[in-house]
Order: sequence, then structure tokens, then C-alpha cells
Amino acid sequence: MSQAELAPSCSGLGSGRAADPCVVVICGAAGDLTRRELIPSLFELFQDKLLPEACAIIGFSRADWDDDTFRRQMRAAHEEFAGPVDAAQWDRFAACLGFVPGDFTAPVDGPYAALSKRVAAERQRRSIPDNVLFHLATPPVVYEEIVGKLAGVGLDKSTGGWRRVVIEKPFGHSLASARALNSYILRTLHEDQIFRIDHFLGKDTVQSIMAFRFANGLFEPIWNRDRIDHVQLTVAETLGVEQRGNFYETTGALRDMVPNHLFTLMSMVAMEPPTGFDAAAVRSKKAEVFAAIPAVEPARAVRGQYGAGTVRGRSVKAYRNEANVESNSNIETYVAMALEIDNWRWAGVPFFLRTGKHLSQRTTEIAIRFKQAPYAAFQDTSVNSLRPNWLVLQIAPDEGISLQFEVKARGPVMDLAAVKMAFNYDDWFPKQANVGYETLLYDVMIGDATLFMRADMVEQAWRIVQPVLDEWAANVADFPNYSSGSDGPDAADELLCEGSRGWRPIDPLSAMKR
Repeated sequence: MSQAELAPSCSGLGSGRAADPCVVVICGAAGDLTRRELIPSLFELFQDKLLPEACAIIGFSRADWDDDTFRRQMRAAHEEFAGPVDAAQWDRFAACLGFVPGDFTAPVDGPYAALSKRVAAERQRRSIPDNVLFHLATPPVVYEEIVGKLAGVGLDKSTGGWRRVVIEKPFGHSLASARALNSYILRTLHEDQIFRIDHFLGKDTVQSIMAFRFANGLFEPIWNRDRIDHVQLTVAETLGVEQRGNFYETTGALRDMVPNHLFTLMSMVAMEPPTGFDAAAVRSKKAEVFAAIPAVEPARAVRGQYGAGTVRGRSVKAYRNEANVESNSNIETYVAMALEIDNWRWAGVPFFLRTGKHLSQRTTEIAIRFKQAPYAAFQDTSVNSLRPNWLVLQIAPDEGISLQFEVKARGPVMDLAAVKMAFNYDDWFPKQANVGYETLLYDVMIGDATLFMRADMVEQAWRIVQPVLDEWAANVADFPNYSSGSDGPDAADELLCEGSRGWRPIDPLSAMKR
């Protein structure tokens, strides 16, 4: 039987019901996020018949646009970043698009009042219930101001419907700021109205971690401290900061990636089985993981900043020479850390996390190393050592799962060879364009908060890394300390110096260049 015959029918999100009729307001509609991700994702939902028939999408930003300009700009953006569109399909989708110009910092009786009137007009014209989704595709510095001013014109309240607000990461820049942001927003909105989005979680391969763990009885007995030696989580990028120097100079790799992307992956690996896959059950189990992690000791964290080098055959410049970056910047573009989870399942099992820019290869993976078998049975043979068994969950760019184990090599002599069994998503399921926002925007529209962070989870994540942030702020680093195109700074190796542990090569096909 072929793989195609074995594989179930897979149409992605297309098998779900259409979302609730609603008005979608994109604050920051002229920005890069809207052009690259949000509009292409909404168009994908429209083509999959998951966007409701009664729907209006209103752009809100400082751009001097009208409805027609917004539609032309968004079509051009889709063709640039997502590919050509079917003209007839796009025209039907574009009929949903409208635009309200305005400065987010303006008084409520200006553009916010105009936005309120436009929302009411679209609801009446399209017979939409009182359901409105606000997506804050803006710099974090204006989150509070936007929420407060939406409330100032009554857009935070509905009659017989819902109001939902999507907030992009980072959710604060420290424990204190996260608490302040949560406190301010929760004075206006209820927790079930707030969707703290991380598009990473919308990827099928990220969500499949829970399916892999909890739908297969094969793995549960070995998913604990008795059989697992350690876990490595890697999010490596070949890109540098590109045109995001202003953002990165106030953020850095730790704030940008660790409390959200990496911690969420870790929670999916480490969480206990939920009682069901509803939002409350899943998020509570993830929250238990965060609560069980002690704050990271600064000595168990390493930071780096890329210098000049060669990435995938292309010469690139140092971070300090990038646009909008200080010539003596001490912002990290790489971070690695070791932490533990103080609970029954994971006590004594270290989790090693790393992420960085301008590294040797683009990859996102979770690598689980199992404890080695006793060598005693092979000591009178030609076997020199036993290699570790690895279970690798590959998130990007290749999507799949592999298991490495030892077999006897062919021949009369007892010798071992490491082999790998591998599953690749593209071999079994139809390939689909999905950056993650499609799933998450759809979830917001149907009110499913499973893949979104709660306030307590956000604050726990910042609590874990705050000592490292404090230490790094107080002490100047000697940067740059790794070459572009390498696997990161040498100091990161010291985090895994116990026993035979070592980082898996980010690019296994090339020698590491340090």
C-alpha cells in the first residue's frame, strides 16, 4: 500500500466550520506584519471558506490611504510575499477590505471616533452581529494607549456579541513591565478577551508535538527522568537583523525568542497529559511547567553577538555594522541557557535552549537524548562505544520526526552502526502554505484560546529569565564573540560539559566554524 493510500485525507483548516461573522480591525495596517502575514493569512482563510460570509476587515493606521488604496496595497503585498492571486477570488475578498486613517496617539474624539463609526456602519451594511476582533500589529509601546482609547469610544463593549484583542509578542520587556501591561489591559478587558499571539504556535508541526506525545502509548513510559538524559531546543536563523535594527537594539535575542518561542516549545515537551484538549486544560498544564522552573542562574546563560563572516556562501557584516545599530552595541544576537524543571517527571533532567542569528543553518528542532544502555554486554567485542539514541522533532524548515538508534552492521564481526528512521510531513500530507497566522486568526474568531498565553504564563516566563536580564544589564559584554556562519560562541559549549554531552551541530553537513 502506498503512503498516499495510508495517509488520511488532509485538507488542513479547510475541514472546519466558518468562523463567527465579525469585523476585523487591524491596528498598524500599513506595517510589515500586515503586508507579509496578516492579509495573506486572511485571504487563505477566505479561500478555504473559513472566513465568515458576513465579514469586514478594516485597516487602521497613520497612512494617508482610502479604501481603494488599501486594497491595491494589500494585493501588491500578497503578490510580493505570498505569490500571485486568482483575480476573481481576490476581488471578492477585497470587497471586505476598508480603511480608516489615524494616529494611535490622537485623542479619542478624532480617528478612534471615526473608527467606531466605520465599525458600526460595516456591521449594519453587512448584517454582522456585535463581534469585533482588534489585532494590534503595532509596536508594543502603544498597546496600552490603543486599548485605553478603544475603550474611550466604547469599542471594548458589545451587545450580545464579543470583543477580542490580539496582542503581538513581546508581551513586555521584563517581569515588571509584563505585570504592568497585564494589569493595565485587565482593567479594561477580561482574560478571555485577550489573545497573546505567537505565530510560531500556529505551525502544524508545533501542534503535532502534543499529538505525538499523547496519541502514542509507545512513548509515554519513557518520557521522563528515568530514560531521558537531557533535551536540546534550538531555533537557529541564517538571517541577521536585516532592517529591524531599531527593534533589536531595544529587544535582543533573549527577549525576542526565549520567553515565548522557546519556552512554549519546552512546555509542550514537558507538560503533563491534560484532561482534554480544551483551552483551560491545556493551558493549565503548560502553566504548571512554567511554575516549576526555577529562575535561571546568570552563570548558566551565555550571550553572543555576531561578527562578520560567511553565511551559506554569502559574505555578511557584523551586527554593529547593521543599519540603525550602535557601533558599540552590547545587544545579544545569540543566547543559550540551561534550566531544569523541579517536578516528579523531570527532576535532574537539564533542558538546554539556544537561539541566534547569522548561524550556519536555519533550523528549529527539539532533540531528546535518551540515557545510554550499559556497555558491559559489548566489552569483549570490537564495539568501542555506544552512541546515544536521539529522538528529534524537526519543526522548520523541514518538518518531521526522526529516531536514531544502534543496529549491528553487516559482516561476521560484532560491530554497531547508528541508523535513523525518519518521518517527513511532505511525504505523507499535501503541502500547504501556512505561516501560522491562519490557524491562530481562525482560533481567535471562534474563541479558542488553547494556543495563546495566559497572563500568569507570561509573568512566569519573565520571572524565569529576569536574573539573566539584570546581570547582563549590569555588566558590559565583549562583543562580537562569534563569526557569522558559525554555530555560536564557544562559551555555549561549557553549558553541556558534563559527561559526554554536547550541542548537536546546527548544520550537520558542514564543519562548525567558530
